Amino acid sequence: MELGPLFPYTPPTKPSPTSEERIRDAALSSFASQGVAATSMRMVADSAGVSLGLVQHYFKTKAALVNTVDQHVLQVISEAIGAEVMPDAPAEAVEEAGRRMITLTADHPVVIDYLARALSEGGEIGSVVFDGLVGISTAQGDHFREQGLVRGDLDPLWSVLNPLILRVGAFILRPHIERHLGEAFFTSTQLERWNDSVTEVLRKGQFRDH
Repeated sequence: MELGPLFPYTPPTKPSPTSEERIRDAALSSFASQGVAATSMRMVADSAGVSLGLVQHYFKTKAALVNTVDQHVLQVISEAIGAEVMPDAPAEAVEEAGRRMITLTADHPVVIDYLARALSEGGEIGSVVFDGLVGISTAQGDHFREQGLVRGDLDPLWSVLNPLILRVGAFILRPHIERHLGEAFFTSTQLERWNDSVTEVLRKGQFRDH
């Protein structure tokens, strides 16, 4: 009779979030669904299941809480779609960037919802988020440029902005896009469909040469 191991492997458990992280995540969720202006510190405390005093202990002002959420969102996005370990072949790199975006959307839908709201509402919060995204896109572009993969006749600024607009713009327009899709955008089928289309446009352009 074959016996199992005496000490079967047990994968390590993910540590429970700290109180500060729970408050940050509660704020992120509320900001994404209600907007920053409509979210009070009391609402964040109730959602996180902590006292208002504890929220104010970690975040003296609402502005400090918003800044923490923004930095967390940008860190999540950067870790998910940054230029690190990106393939050198341009076609593979574009496809990999799309796969990373799909994974980000599937794993962090609240981050995507907050991103869309922050950008559509504009103001200082939208500027912080957009400038952070431009920084991530610029890092990817610099990586490709160092490998000699970027066409020299492209406008350098728009070569950074256009992929960002194609990818992130769809999140901002999500309610209108879903009317035409006839179902939720954030399904695996529709995310794959969207990514394939954007990838082909970035790789080959939309029109045939004559």
